[in-house]
Amino acid sequence: MKEEPREKVKNAVTATVTRAHLIGICGTAMATLAAMLKHKGLDVRGSDQDVYPPMSDFLAAEGIPTRAGYLAEHITSDLDVVVVGNAISRGNPELEEVLDRKIRYCSLPEAIREHFLWGAQSIVIAGTHGKTTTTSLAGWVLTHGGTDPSVLVGGIARNFGEHGSSYRMGRGRAFVIEGDEYDSAFFDKTAKFLKYLPDIAVVTNVEFDHADIYADFDAVALAFRRLVNLIPRRGLLLIGADSPGALALESAAVSRVETFGLGGDVDWQGHDLEVAGASTRFRVRRGGSPFGEFVLPLVGAYNVRNALAAIAIATDAGIGVDRIAAALERFAGVKRRLEIIGTAGGVTIYDDFAHHPTAVAETLAGLRAANPQARIWAVFEPRSASSCRRIFQDDFARAFAGANEVLIAQVFRSKLPEAERLSVSQLVRDLNGRGQAARAADSIDDIIGAIVGEHTPGDLVVIMSNGGFGGIHRKLLQALS
Repeated sequence: MKEEPREKVKNAVTATVTRAHLIGICGTAMATLAAMLKHKGLDVRGSDQDVYPPMSDFLAAEGIPTRAGYLAEHITSDLDVVVVGNAISRGNPELEEVLDRKIRYCSLPEAIREHFLWGAQSIVIAGTHGKTTTTSLAGWVLTHGGTDPSVLVGGIARNFGEHGSSYRMGRGRAFVIEGDEYDSAFFDKTAKFLKYLPDIAVVTNVEFDHADIYADFDAVALAFRRLVNLIPRRGLLLIGADSPGALALESAAVSRVETFGLGGDVDWQGHDLEVAGASTRFRVRRGGSPFGEFVLPLVGAYNVRNALAAIAIATDAGIGVDRIAAALERFAGVKRRLEIIGTAGGVTIYDDFAHHPTAVAETLAGLRAANPQARIWAVFEPRSASSCRRIFQDDFARAFAGANEVLIAQVFRSKLPEAERLSVSQLVRDLNGRGQAARAADSIDDIIGAIVGEHTPGDLVVIMSNGGFGGIHRKLLQALS
């Protein structure tokens, strides 16, 4: 086959790199890359403006020196390459030193490609929603199936490492990687996933997001079409057919295409979903014929779709249905995806990364299906670049239907012009107009006070934000205790 030339290219590109410095090393993806490079034998170090747990603990455990603050003297003469995080911009003292001295530099996705992907079978998991869970599922099913893949996740997958991990280094050829459509670096505003050399690509769904870098849905769709255009003729594109935006990509493919979803006329169809506690039992048809029955220890139809993609990947790798089923039943989940933080005062507190209207709606619908009689509190922080903007004003008014009580925090990016900024007061009025009990909260203390004062045993509280939300999860747990 043609694998040998690819391996030679990889060696030629990376043979001279022995020392690397990462600017912005405490980001989750950058810290994970640092650990992977060290496991490959490189001398790795880095710096960040703020060095604090959990990433400081992660880097210390990996034995990677981390310097606090950005200083020109951190760029030493022995460095072979500097990896520039996508949060780093002109004016950063270390970046300016790199440019002045013309030291070799690259973005995070370029570093991943050059050091890990040229000789691998690259399995890229992309989509507006579900990337992290689907990457974790696919990586775990392949691992349990004996293919010994490498895996890079944009979160903490509980099946890897002693306490969960964002990566796994395997000896097999498969490399399962979460493909982010966000931009790569200050010098490269194209999507990260365009560097990942896909042999297999999954597109779970396509919707408008990342309003800070994409002008509209067409711009987002173009990025995904470019990804599809990179798949070799002998490769495979797996499309989430329940998403019109994803299904529209089928015509752009040169490779094999298989579709998955819960609707009809798909190659991989999930059906007969039954929720039992914190798990979902479902059946799968392949090409219209019965394929197998599975139990997934997650709730929500969206997670069944994610599992369908993993099932298709594993089947393409030659793993049998029984082995796939056993792996799915042992899936331990991902941190910050309906993760139970604890229970106090009879109230269960969940942490979830949802910040897009569709993700909020799907998360609440999944929890409601598993707990039809429970009183559900939805606590939402508009924090991401898109959720802070007015463009999703109407969509958010429809997203909280699965909740009984809705508490909306203030917009995190308050410096946005008012005409562009999500109106929390309008959102509350719209939710009230739909018959929902919703209110705005000026502070974390207001949110905690409302729940502590009004909760009843058996209540479920889902805290949704793509950031730390001021540590509200533990504060609420303590207050309820």
